[in-house]
This record gives sequence, C-alpha cells and structure tokens, in this order.
Amino acid sequence: MTRRTRWLLAGTLVTAGIAAAVVAVLHGAGSEEPPPAAGPGATTTVRRQTLAASVTVDGELGYGEPVPLRSSASGTVTWLPRSGRVIRRGGTLLRADNRPVVLLTGVLPVYRPLSPGVEGPDVLQLERNLRALGHDGFTVDDEYSDATAQVVRRWQRKLGLPQTGTVDTSWVTVAAGPVRIAELKVRVGDPATGTFATYTGETSVVTVDAEADAAGWAAPGTKVTVLLPNGRRTAGTVTHVGAEAVAAEGKDPTVPVTVRLGDPKAAGGLRAGPVEVTYTGKQRKDVLTVPVAALLALAEGGYGLQVVEGGATRDVAVEVGMFAEGRAEVSGGGLADGTVVGMPS
Repeated sequence: MTRRTRWLLAGTLVTAGIAAAVVAVLHGAGSEEPPPAAGPGATTTVRRQTLAASVTVDGELGYGEPVPLRSSASGTVTWLPRSGRVIRRGGTLLRADNRPVVLLTGVLPVYRPLSPGVEGPDVLQLERNLRALGHDGFTVDDEYSDATAQVVRRWQRKLGLPQTGTVDTSWVTVAAGPVRIAELKVRVGDPATGTFATYTGETSVVTVDAEADAAGWAAPGTKVTVLLPNGRRTAGTVTHVGAEAVAAEGKDPTVPVTVRLGDPKAAGGLRAGPVEVTYTGKQRKDVLTVPVAALLALAEGGYGLQVVEGGATRDVAVEVGMFAEGRAEVSGGGLADGTVVGMPS
C-alpha cells in the first residue's frame, strides 16, 4: 500500500467518523421528549349562580310630586301657613273667617256629615284620630255615638269653633299623613273654597323620570340602591309609579317613579340634588359563569375556555350568554360547577 493510498484511507475513515458522530447527535436530539407546555399562570373555577345586570338611571332628591290640597270651608282666607311648613294631625291648614280648617289623617275623605247615629269606616277613621289626639271617654268603633259627639264638642270648643258635635268638610280635611306645604295657590283675602295649596310628604324622596318603554322594572316594592349627592349610598324602595306618560318636547315619554330612602339621614342636610338610582335589570337564574377575563377568543371564531385537568390543559369551545358583574354566562364543553379553568395572562 502506497503512502498516498494510506492517506486516502485515513481521510475516508475520519470523514466517516464525523458523519457517524453527526448522525448520532441528530438521532439523540430527535429521541428527546418535547418540554411540557406551560400551564396557565392563574386559574379560577366555574361557578353556578344567578347572574343579574345592574342598570343605573338619573333621579332627583326632593319631596316628590306635589298633590293638590283642597278646602271646603266657606268664607275668606284669613291665615295661611308658609311654604315648607309641615302640618301634622290636628294642626291648622288655613283659617277661613278666622276659623281653623284642621288636618286629620286617613284614606277616606269626609264625604258626609258625621253625627250621632251614623255608622261606617269613616266614623272609625275619625274616632282613631280623636284617640290619637288624646281624647277619651268613647269607644273606638264604626258607630258615631252620643259619647263621640260629646268629645267632638269639647274639641270644637278648644278650637274656637261652634260646638255642634258634628264633623263635616267645612272644618276638616283628610290626608294620608303629615303634609308639607309645597306651594300656596291663594293669598289672604281670597275665597277659602277650592285648592289653596299643594303638598308633599314631610320626608325626602327620590323621583326618577323612567322612560315609558323601559319602566317595567319599576313596581311598588322594588328594591333599589341610591347614590346621594354627598357620595353616600342607601337602599331605597319604589313606592309609587305614575299612571300617565308625559313627553317633553323632543324627548321620549317618561313616567314618574317615586323611591323612598331606606335611611333618610344618609342625605345629611341635603334636601334636593341629583342622584343615581341602580336597579336590577335582566336576570339569569342557576347558570354557570366565569370571570370575563377567563374567556379565550378562538381562531375559528367564538369563545372558549382553557380547562385544567390532572395537570394538563385543553381548550374547549363554549356558548356565551349574558354578561354582568364582571362575569359571563357559559355553557357547553362538558363544564360543571367547580370546573377549573385558566386565566389567560
């Protein structure tokens, strides 16, 4: 074998060795298992609950819609209370020919003279008022007895009225409770018969002009939350919903909704100002929900979740329903209450 032949053979062996080494390296690299995929940085669980959407509307703190206050007294107005004054049971609403027209509380107007022998719920209402004013010596029932008439005479004497023992509309007016004079409609010297003022209740309330086509949420007894002008929140309850829709020029029709404050003291010294009223709108009961941030946008469209099971993850497509309170209603994908899902970073 010549020297040249030996060099060629040696070169061939070296080249073959390098090739074998490269093949071995490549083969070894190919035989390694790929690193496990990283799991989600955070997880949460699917939760079954009632999902409720909150809706906030504007309102006004005040005393509510004023109501007309009428007198059936004859003669001339000789005294009137000032606007803003609160008059309670037994108090004087006005004076006609210098005689008082007195407030009683109840639900029935005095629609007939009440005198001995008369019976009915209006008599019972009167006698309850008499007892509340501190009178006694009679039985509180629905019969206007001679004893009732005697008490009424004593009351009339105290008021400076003729002692007839009869109660009629010439000197008595009935309202549901204490009245706050909102606006005077007459002046001293005007006739006493007719509407002489408007009134509200004595406690601050909230009024919302709810759009007529979206006022289905408002019904007496509905619970709401009120954000007051001073930044404090208090619970509220709808007490009245207007039966007539009113449309201001260029605006949609609205109906007035009155809300009683759960804690009137929360307003502090404020008696008027803008507020926000939040009520529960659409609800979905007994549905599966996840935080909105847990939803994945799928390449093929729609949404999915990254389900975590036994240390492994898999993406599942889900149907998405209602969104509320930072959560989304989901269904499908074999989800159940307590299923662990990833929170994409």
